[in-house]
Amino acid sequence: MYLVPALLLALTLQPAGKAPTNPADVAEVDAIDCRLDQASYMQFAMAVAGEEQLARKRHWKKVAPRNSFIDEYELPQPIVVAGSYSTRHIGFTGNGILAILDVPDPAIIARAEHVDNVVTAQPVIDAIVATGKRTRSQAEADMPFRKFLGERIIQDKTEPAREGEDFGSHVVVARTISNATTHPGKTFYGCSYRFEMLDKDGKPL
Repeated sequence: MYLVPALLLALTLQPAGKAPTNPADVAEVDAIDCRLDQASYMQFAMAVAGEEQLARKRHWKKVAPRNSFIDEYELPQPIVVAGSYSTRHIGFTGNGILAILDVPDPAIIARAEHVDNVVTAQPVIDAIVATGKRTRSQAEADMPFRKFLGERIIQDKTEPAREGEDFGSHVVVARTISNATTHPGKTFYGCSYRFEMLDKDGKPL
C-alpha cells in the first residue's frame, strides 16, 4: 500500500473528541466520494491490506500493477460513482482512492464536478503551429494522449499545536480527476486525503 509515512501520526493529531470511523464500516464509495475525514480514510486504507485484511474479507481481487503509483483491485460487484458511472475497478494511491472508469475523456466528468484541468497541451500545440512546420490538425494528431489532472478542494483545515503539544496538522480533502497513459481510455475519479504535520509555529515539517 502506497501510504505516506507521515499519515501514521494523523490519528494522534485529530481534534479532541473526534474518533475515526471503524474501517470495517466504511464503504469504498463513501471514501471515493470524499465523505470521510482524513483519519477515518487513513485507517480504512491501512486496513485494506493490513492486519484487518479488509480486501480479502470483501473478496477484492488484486490486479497486476499497471501503474507503479496505484494499488488496483477488482471488486466482486460494481459500484456507482459520480452519479451514474459504474465500475468494478478501484485503486489506492499514496494519499487517496479512485474509481477507474470507462470514460476516455476526463473532461466529461470534470465539467459536472467543476474540476479544471491544470495540465493542458494547448500551449505546446500553439507553439508547434507557430513554427509553421505543422498545421493545427497535424500537431493535435501528433499528441493523441491528452493529460488531465485537476482537483476541487472540499476541505482545507489547519489544527494548530494545542497547548503542551509539539505538533499541529494541515488536512486537505479534495475531489480528484485525472488520467494516465498506463490506463488508456480510462478516467480516474476519486478523492485525496492529504495530511501535513506542522510544528509549534505552524510551519510544515
